[in-house]
Amino acid sequence: MKRHYTLIPLFVLLLVAAVSCSSNKKAATDSEEGIAKTIVNVPAFDADSAWQYVKSQVDFGPRVPNTAAHRACGDYLAAKLEQFGAKVYNQYADLAAYDGNLLKARNIIGSYKPESKKRIVLFSHWDSRPWADQDPDKKNHYTPILGANDGASGVGVLLEIARQLQQQQPELGIDLVFLDAEDYGAHNEYTGQRKEEFWCLGSQYWSRNPHVPGYNARFGILLDMVGGKNATFRYEGISEEYAKNVNRKVWKAAEGLGYGTYFVKEKGNYATDDHVFVNQYARIPTIDIIAYSENHDFFEHWHTVKDDMDAIDRNTLKAVGQTVMQVIYNEK
Repeated sequence: MKRHYTLIPLFVLLLVAAVSCSSNKKAATDSEEGIAKTIVNVPAFDADSAWQYVKSQVDFGPRVPNTAAHRACGDYLAAKLEQFGAKVYNQYADLAAYDGNLLKARNIIGSYKPESKKRIVLFSHWDSRPWADQDPDKKNHYTPILGANDGASGVGVLLEIARQLQQQQPELGIDLVFLDAEDYGAHNEYTGQRKEEFWCLGSQYWSRNPHVPGYNARFGILLDMVGGKNATFRYEGISEEYAKNVNRKVWKAAEGLGYGTYFVKEKGNYATDDHVFVNQYARIPTIDIIAYSENHDFFEHWHTVKDDMDAIDRNTLKAVGQTVMQVIYNEK
């Protein structure tokens, strides 16, 4: 079989080469622009600033509902959010505790870009445990705790994020929700029936009565006990059931930042925490960044009188805060 060759004039070949070169340059330029568009300048989280916000809360003393310290700290938190440019909402509610006490609770919400329909919500509880019922010394079992890590650390991280949001806002709207009456669950020596609903009263209220009617968010992140020394965070069980993809998103961001020793890619225990009711009632897929040891226990000073500022580590605050910022600033 004979082959037929088509002879192409030289000027045609040169024209094709020129067009091809031009196209390659344009493609390279488009590619470079595409890369440039994907690079997000995420602000640097200031751990010293977050540490100070933790201390400022602890300086009020135990933030137990129905106390002067609780009221004063609530005013401080609302004022800081307003100072940092957030639209502030206060939810006041009388919530019945497991022991019959009526708690004067206050959820405090700071919203950025409140007009945006695309939102991310970040949570932490700001109250502290009324009793050190896990303390090794039984004499302390009815002593209120300072809750530097269990409560104040998450709020401290969110306040530093609020300060950064005022200076540079991400594409999505952000809501910071400080939940109350999380830690008024049944005392360890309580002999009556125990219910999950005894805990996280502020979360239950917000999830049923959000600060904006019909409120929704793409996902939520809860911070609890995020300031302890040598802390490790594992995939919490409820988070895995309701928001596994969010867990993976956050842990991947942490790994990319070099915080893989903090964010361990292993399954942790199930925690009765504020995110339970956000997932169940508000239907917002929400994870819990909460410290677990290798034995899957909470941090060593949990619900003891030693949950004070000595338990707080700036490096842990940095790892958590920078990771959360990496996530929210890269969401489109």
